[in-house]
Amino acid sequence: MIENLLDQPFANWMKDGAEDDDIVLASRIRLARNLEGIPFPQRANIEQLAKVVSQMHESLDDLNAMKQADYMFVDLEKIPLLERLVLVEKYIISPDHARKAEKRALLVNVDTTASIMVNEEDHIRIQSIMPGLNLTEAFSLADQIDDTIENKHDIAFNEQLGYLTACPTNLGTGLRASVMLHLPALVLTKQMNHIVNAVTQIGLTVRGLYGEGSEANGNIFQISNQLALGFTEQAIIDNLYNIVKQVVDHERAGRAELYREATDTLVDRVWRSYGILRYARSISGQEALSMLSDVRLGCDLGIIDKSPLCNFNELMVITRPNFLQKLSNQPELDSVERRQLRATIIREKIKQEGI
Repeated sequence: MIENLLDQPFANWMKDGAEDDDIVLASRIRLARNLEGIPFPQRANIEQLAKVVSQMHESLDDLNAMKQADYMFVDLEKIPLLERLVLVEKYIISPDHARKAEKRALLVNVDTTASIMVNEEDHIRIQSIMPGLNLTEAFSLADQIDDTIENKHDIAFNEQLGYLTACPTNLGTGLRASVMLHLPALVLTKQMNHIVNAVTQIGLTVRGLYGEGSEANGNIFQISNQLALGFTEQAIIDNLYNIVKQVVDHERAGRAELYREATDTLVDRVWRSYGILRYARSISGQEALSMLSDVRLGCDLGIIDKSPLCNFNELMVITRPNFLQKLSNQPELDSVERRQLRATIIREKIKQEGI
């Protein structure tokens, strides 16, 4: 089953039809938990880390007893770095979890709606990711997993501080709710800095494609809560939902303004990007994401008919460097070969659809 997880670019969160999915790519809930009596991962020794992995492996049957659950256990030490980085590009594990594999593990539902990182920053990082603006369903699944784990294991908890976590910002609920958005109009109309400043002032944070420390390539941003202490889970989710709805409204207004005030310029930009993607023989990852963003915007505004390149989410994964390396079945691609393969895959995607 791990082969399917690694080889297939499509994941459940890429589906169409969810709320505001023309702008909101995905909603994610993450719960940080630690086992009672064992030091946090950065202070634990190898034996203690191995104990956490063993205890979480024992939870596999309990997780599979949940409704519509089909979890597998992945020992990260037993898969190469490249395959761990593919899991990062599919938003299943974090970059830090991929880089530190010793006594680290992953439990993941085969439809990729939920995963549990074992011995990342905390002993347990429960994650649920859903398409579109769907924080409620994502939290419901993560909460169900949390209940299943807590029924079997003693979790570090304090009556005053709530769940005890490695990072103080996760104390309390241990909840990090985030939403991934495609915001090309706010970038093109130079409103994005204002949005970032406004969101930061009300206790949220804005990050790039892969979270903390990453860039907003392809006009993709993640908005999430900064604090988990002193708020209920529902209050955190409701606040993020309301702010995201406002950002979505601003993006839609920006798109309307762009189309109204600069129709010819925008149409030219969209079709130029489409033409390069259709015919290029070499393309960088950043350039591909930028042009895929333009085409996705063109599809959403009706400038071009629905095309294979409008499946922005899937192409976002396929064109990433580690997924390309995995697809190539070669020992190691150099930068030139990677650019060429990326261009070939995009051209073939267009050709398959006859466009």
